Amino acid sequence: METRQLGNSDLHITPIGIGAWAIGGGGWNGSMGPQNDSDSVPAIHAALDHGLNWIDTAALYGLGHSEEMVARALKGRVPRPYVFTKCERVWDADGTVGACLKADSIRRECEDSLRRLQTDVIDLYQIHWPEPDEDIEEGWAELARLKQEGKVRHIGVSNFSVAQMQRAQLIAPITSLQPPYAVVRREIEHEILPFCQSQNIGVIVYSPMYAGLLTGAMTRERVANFLAEDWRRNLPGFKEPELSRNLRVVEHLREIGSRHDRTPGEVAIAWTLNHPAVTGAIVGFRSPQQVAGIIGAAEYRLLPSEVAEIEDALKRDVAA
Repeated sequence: METRQLGNSDLHITPIGIGAWAIGGGGWNGSMGPQNDSDSVPAIHAALDHGLNWIDTAALYGLGHSEEMVARALKGRVPRPYVFTKCERVWDADGTVGACLKADSIRRECEDSLRRLQTDVIDLYQIHWPEPDEDIEEGWAELARLKQEGKVRHIGVSNFSVAQMQRAQLIAPITSLQPPYAVVRREIEHEILPFCQSQNIGVIVYSPMYAGLLTGAMTRERVANFLAEDWRRNLPGFKEPELSRNLRVVEHLREIGSRHDRTPGEVAIAWTLNHPAVTGAIVGFRSPQQVAGIIGAAEYRLLPSEVAEIEDALKRDVAA
């Protein structure tokens, strides 16, 4: 399978990687609902068996549970994929989530992640959110120290603006940025992607299927029946009038995919990978069956005429 170099690192990653948000399960603020642990390990194994070579998780997902599930899935696995995780989101004994970029907190989080992941080194350690903004320099300087000490191989950021990345660069180079990007969520195209491309900062995008809305399996009925804890209930794209527009986009993707025996989700992922600044896309898998419906995106590429077709369809929808 094709691989791409991630920014200034020596990591060569497959075009899509395994997202471990959903396997964190339910019961925490920001979850995607309950998850059966007995499905998580086979899902990860299925994705790895298809050739994917990286997993993206975070301490936040399931308040540590996702990292533990990743460790369980990788136990004895050869070759071992790259493991990326994140810091800055912290929680108390009651599970209340907060933000901290203080150096001692970052170091403690790193040690906790190393323990949960059952590894001696993290391949890519990322600041999850640039919050609190005034502590970005302190947090980033601590990530740089962790890299110097060999606890992490490379360091990156997530959800940063250009101005925030520029501040971090004054302290240490940034290997990668992790932003949201999808055919229906394109804010990063204006400044962030051109900046990353000019600075050799790798980009691994999350939510390329817009939290599952672009998979082709989402319906108004499913959206209406989301559990109260499902964070997607609050996303603008899952509410009217955007929901109807986005479901029309899915039909455009379905039409293109049908010509190549690809799912709407695979077309949506391929669309993000078409941008020259994007190194890879994070795709969440809850079960081996989901892997089978998405894995083709690792090698499927849109024709230039199909990219133009999607653009025309989007313009028509906006005009309507």
